[in-house]
Amino acid sequence: MKYFFIFALLLSPLIFLFVKLFFIEVNDPIKYIFSISGATAIILLLISISISLIKKWINLLKYRKTVGLFAFFYALLHLLNFIILDAQFDMMFIIEESLDKPFVYLGMISFFILLFMAISSRTKLFKKYKRYHQFIYLALFLACVHFIMAQKSLSILQYIYIFVILIIFTFKIKQKVNQFYAKVSK
Repeated sequence: MKYFFIFALLLSPLIFLFVKLFFIEVNDPIKYIFSISGATAIILLLISISISLIKKWINLLKYRKTVGLFAFFYALLHLLNFIILDAQFDMMFIIEESLDKPFVYLGMISFFILLFMAISSRTKLFKKYKRYHQFIYLALFLACVHFIMAQKSLSILQYIYIFVILIIFTFKIKQKVNQFYAKVSK
């Protein structure tokens, strides 16, 4: 029952997106899909990173992988929107956009980090590549820079993302330092 609730919660942005696209008129559907899928991917990445920070109060560690895979799903939806709807499978357009707009290749680097993490999240592979999952922080940073550069100007929403990311990174660094000192003092 808990997993059903988690799945329903994680799928709600997609349901909202479909309702908005097919039942309520949207001026620019491609831009709207970019906005919802990209913002949802970033928010879910933030949540997946934050789960270990709150485990003393609420232990959601068993859901972290699910949240992370849904973040990848929304990032994939974001990329497919670019390739299928925006570029219409035109590889020259994709290459030109990547060269003309640096935020495109920053987003692609972030996506490929998430792709590696999604593939290696299976139990056997995770044991082998666990230390590489620290690249989640780089993926999140690149995704946020991608988001900010794509908007061309900072809005209150971008400031909130930056503030939340700085807070989470600060607490994660503090957590890692405490774990290091705990190992050293043994």
